Amino acid sequence: MKAIINAKIFDYENFHENYYIIFDKKINDIGPMENFKGAPQIIDAKGNFVLPGFVIGHTHIYSTFARGLNLPFNPLNFKDILTQLWWKLDSQLAKEENYYSALVAGIEFIKNGVTTVIDHHASGLQIKGSLNTLKTALCDEIGLRGIFCFETSDRFNVDECINENLEFLKTRSEMHAGLFGLHASLSLSDNTLEKVSKLYKGPIHIHTAESIDDVEDSLSKYGLRVITRLEKFGLLRENSILAHCVHASVEELELISKKNCFIALNVTSNMNNAVGLPNYRLMKKHNVKVITGNDGLGFNFARELLNLYFSMKLKGNSPLSFSFDDLKSIISNTYEIASKHLNIKLGKIKPGYAADLIIVPYTPPTPLNSENAFGHVIYGLFDNFRPSHVIVNGKILMQNYEIKLQVDEIYKQAKKVAENLWKKLNK
Repeated sequence: MKAIINAKIFDYENFHENYYIIFDKKINDIGPMENFKGAPQIIDAKGNFVLPGFVIGHTHIYSTFARGLNLPFNPLNFKDILTQLWWKLDSQLAKEENYYSALVAGIEFIKNGVTTVIDHHASGLQIKGSLNTLKTALCDEIGLRGIFCFETSDRFNVDECINENLEFLKTRSEMHAGLFGLHASLSLSDNTLEKVSKLYKGPIHIHTAESIDDVEDSLSKYGLRVITRLEKFGLLRENSILAHCVHASVEELELISKKNCFIALNVTSNMNNAVGLPNYRLMKKHNVKVITGNDGLGFNFARELLNLYFSMKLKGNSPLSFSFDDLKSIISNTYEIASKHLNIKLGKIKPGYAADLIIVPYTPPTPLNSENAFGHVIYGLFDNFRPSHVIVNGKILMQNYEIKLQVDEIYKQAKKVAENLWKKLNK
């Protein structure tokens, strides 16, 4: 049994000052310090914030070795971005690249307070067994929770992609789970979608209407918009994750809402790729459940939440168009979808919830209370976000900024792997 003491607890709903948390794999008890009776192992939060660990609702671990990569790059549209960068990169990823990208990503996630990752994977040189490679590195060795899928695409051997998803879906624990991965409409034929629909009946994880290219491709080839096309094959299943939806129509949003799917926003990536920004107000109007990811662009999820908060105000042309409550709702939904797939309770600091906790130092320069705690988090804590402790499933993965792994050796080996990969890509 462990305890965090002298904590400012905030789980985006409840704020408690000078509290303790008693936990093992799950939270057993919380309360004011005057009621604390001790524990075998104690972590002193020293009056700092204790938050639930972040969940990233859509990411790409395989992008780890893209940092600093220099390839000829002159895109005229979104598909050029894929063909000139991402499809070149993922086509050359094998087991070693997948393994070390996941190790490095796991360490970076810990440093940034991320405790659960919903990943969308692609690797042309390792399809079979690739998801288990990620699970072994990220969950078994690093200690984070992960929900994985393989990006089924006509660029790869479709049957191998399908089998990899189906095989991984057979294994599940509170630390890992599977979804069925599809790339995007523009890389999926009708034959592939029909095959997937017949062989698999559960939720999917797919990019949808990320760019106008995806929409125009679907309309020109099939006479349907992207999300309507997925529905034609019965693939809009409850608890599916539809990433982006920047160019989704009103009719498509209504369909997403009706089918109880989740949209994963990735605004930093959208801005970086210049594909536009999603219309959150329209999604909210049509009762769509929205979560947030980072699309594999970096590891600083606090930054992603800030970019979401500010960009949605800009998109709505008003400082009132996106509120604290909107951001709280998206954060809550992201915990909800991860909880559903892992079959645990994430996102609250209450008895019975998973002990996935982070301690974040913060000295408020102005009064702090339950009424303004979220304002301090957005404009203060997230602005200089550096957790000192990260706990997942009751295990301390980082203590006083020290990660309990051979970090230097992992990065040394990862650099060698990256160098070899870049040589292949530049041939």
